[in-house]
Amino acid sequence: MKKNVIKKVGIILKPSKLDDISNLITHLVRWLNRREKDIYFLIQEDARLNKHVSPKTKKLINLETEQFIFKKTDLLISLGGDGTLLGVCRNISPKIPVFGVNLGRLGFITEFSKNEFYEKLNIIFLGKYDVIKTHLFSLEIIENGKKVRKEYFMNDAVFTKNEIARMFTLSVSSDDEHIYDISGDGLIVSSTYGSTAYSLAAGGPIVHPEVRAMILTPICAHSLTHRPLVIPDSHTLQVKLVEKINTVNITLDGQICVPIKHNSQVKITKESRRSVSIIKNNERTYFHTLKEKFVHGRREVY
Repeated sequence: MKKNVIKKVGIILKPSKLDDISNLITHLVRWLNRREKDIYFLIQEDARLNKHVSPKTKKLINLETEQFIFKKTDLLISLGGDGTLLGVCRNISPKIPVFGVNLGRLGFITEFSKNEFYEKLNIIFLGKYDVIKTHLFSLEIIENGKKVRKEYFMNDAVFTKNEIARMFTLSVSSDDEHIYDISGDGLIVSSTYGSTAYSLAAGGPIVHPEVRAMILTPICAHSLTHRPLVIPDSHTLQVKLVEKINTVNITLDGQICVPIKHNSQVKITKESRRSVSIIKNNERTYFHTLKEKFVHGRREVY
């Protein structure tokens, strides 16, 4: 990946309340200004910035649209947690590197902590960084042979009911070959990046993100034979709602809700043209993160 000179820096804030946001933004904006960077926030952050930063700091900030920040900046800083980063990844140009800073609790895919990111940014501004390039997945809703909606996700697409907890049935196929009809509380279709999210909580496997796969994890399946299944991500997955109910939703990355109808066909495909470049923390590995965040494989000391 060709590394352009970083002049325009976009900053995306966690949508919900951030602790100590005043100090965080003030220090970061002034730090970037001293390094002669142009600083951009989303227009919709105007009220929050007015509330939490001084007029002197506000003068150093440019307000711009998502179209500008996600397409025309040289670097994008995501300040929040994994959810904030996922929202950025679904929209950003693959040419813009994303610097994920964890201000939340878990922070599995946000590569940097709030205690180290200034030091790392200095190195990045010198062009000394590596990126993890990953492709998004697309989800298409087809009704009566016509595509009516298309969305993207990075972690997972979750099929669930939006009313009282009762079973429903989905028919699942891969490259037009029927896999199974599954009855239960739902189904999680996860990327390997998302294998440590909802899929893991529902009993799915941990899959290294370099593995090219999709994971199908049933949610409380009404059968002992429906176990989590790993399939190649080169396949096109087809899911149909079998029953005549209109109360099933698909939730993408925990952020976008897509309703589906009886006999709607849902197609899930890995997108060759939609990718994201996340700046890698070379001081942390995937297995180190598993041990740190999930206490996975850590040896007990007696």
